[in-house]
Amino acid sequence: MENPASGRPESPAELAQTLASTGYLADEGASVAAYLALRMGRPLFLEGEPGTGKTSLATALAEGLGLPMIRLQCYEGIDASQALYEWDFPRQLLHLRTLEAAGDFEAEQAERSLYTERFLLARPLLRALIEAPCVLLIDEVDRADDEFEAFLLQLLDENAVTIPEYGEVRAATPPLVVLTSNRTRDVHDALKRRCLYHWLDHPPLAREIAILRQRLPGIGESLATQVASAVHELRRMELLKPPGVAETLDWARALETLGRDELDAATAASTLGAVLKYREDLERVAREGLDRLLAR
Repeated sequence: MENPASGRPESPAELAQTLASTGYLADEGASVAAYLALRMGRPLFLEGEPGTGKTSLATALAEGLGLPMIRLQCYEGIDASQALYEWDFPRQLLHLRTLEAAGDFEAEQAERSLYTERFLLARPLLRALIEAPCVLLIDEVDRADDEFEAFLLQLLDENAVTIPEYGEVRAATPPLVVLTSNRTRDVHDALKRRCLYHWLDHPPLAREIAILRQRLPGIGESLATQVASAVHELRRMELLKPPGVAETLDWARALETLGRDELDAATAASTLGAVLKYREDLERVAREGLDRLLAR
């Protein structure tokens, strides 16, 4: 397989610096996994709780490497046609009527003219093969079903698809494929075997503070430390939806917008909707007492 990373970072440390330039602070494990995916031309399978930065890592790779990113958002019931291609039926019909009106209608030739690139609507997977080199993000693959996984296996193996009416489309340079999963169900081993695997966890406190300082340059060190520490305490509670890094950033932005440079119980209570998204979680934190949570 041709290496899609030719001329790219020469070490995991260099890739980590490239990612940091986009605002993504990768730990050693993530930077090594991403570097190996680049160098070995293998898909990268990222698994972890929601909000741990899986999608953000793919975005940072695209931005840092100067590659376009094509995203396929998986969902229950997605099938190959929705992810790969469709024919533009209304335009095909209009084309046939135009040929008839012009008196230039010969059945076999007209049929061939219908199945050309002009009428082909490329969906994310086909676009990635056509536009590579690029980063192809297959987001939340655990939401798709077994049949769609089987289809992905062939695509990842061959970096090519065959469209019956059109022919084969093969990537000249394989895209860098990043698959993410929130582990709502187990993805089959056959798919994982074709990928390099990395589990992304919530960042430790020091790195989360560093993320806040990098993504929000105007935030004070004290407020960044208070927000990150409070979020870490929230994650220790049995919440329906523990906050991710995105929620940490949202909370800090909300406090900055209000002109706060300290996090006290009253301010935390009025802005907690930036970090918790379920009524049950808000009620649980209220029962625990924000004073005690912030004191810890």
